[in-house]
Amino acid sequence: MLRFLSLVFKLAVVSLAVGAMLSLVDLTAADLLAQIGLTPERLWEAIVASVNWAIPNILLGALIVVPVWFVIYLFRPPGS
Repeated sequence: MLRFLSLVFKLAVVSLAVGAMLSLVDLTAADLLAQIGLTPERLWEAIVASVNWAIPNILLGALIVVPVWFVIYLFRPPGS
């Protein structure tokens, strides 16, 4: 867990540094998105659509995976 938090902190620091350098040359996130043909609103819509697709499929898969995992967990030998 500590390695994961360390990774997240390092990514945040590097992202902050890169963001500061980009703002020094007057580049914004909207400018970069426009160069690849996206708008912030369209990107947000794509994220929302992805989440709306993923959550029902995760729940559907969990209906099978969780009970199977629980049964396997119950029948494992002690100490393993």
